[in-house]
Amino acid sequence: MAKSVTRLKAKAQIYVPQTKETAAADVRTIGDLQRQSLRAATEMNDAIAAITQNYQPRLEALSEQLKTLQDGVQAYCEAHRAELTDGGRVKSANLITGEVQWRQRPPSVSVRGAEAVIEALKRLGLGKFVRTKDEVNKEAILNEPDAVRGVAGITVVTGVEDFVITPFEQKDAA
Repeated sequence: MAKSVTRLKAKAQIYVPQTKETAAADVRTIGDLQRQSLRAATEMNDAIAAITQNYQPRLEALSEQLKTLQDGVQAYCEAHRAELTDGGRVKSANLITGEVQWRQRPPSVSVRGAEAVIEALKRLGLGKFVRTKDEVNKEAILNEPDAVRGVAGITVVTGVEDFVITPFEQKDAA
């Protein structure tokens, strides 16, 4: 049984201006609404800043208290690691109110001065540790679209048009 073709239908327009004057008035209303939205967002950001400033000292005090307690528990656990881990047989200890764990992080590599490191690896015959990456140069294709016409997998999209509404506004002189 063949699948039926699913067709996407355009969403029905709820409102469409009927005259040029109505469209012009609607553009003005769009500008008014955009400015109201910007003012509301600014008010919201001001309120968030005030709340943040109000809670900042309390959060810093709590953070400092947490750090002190965490450092103290860690110092205790390091000093008593052998008894807490049953001589190193386990990697965690249950302290009734919670658990402490020792976890080995996986190995990682950090590279500073990547170009100098790449040069050194190549010079020492360790080129297998240098990755060479081939990728399509899209900028070159856009400069010469006729050269790649007919190549499977490449589509040069042109002529896409966007509709933009920009209400006129007075710019701040400040």
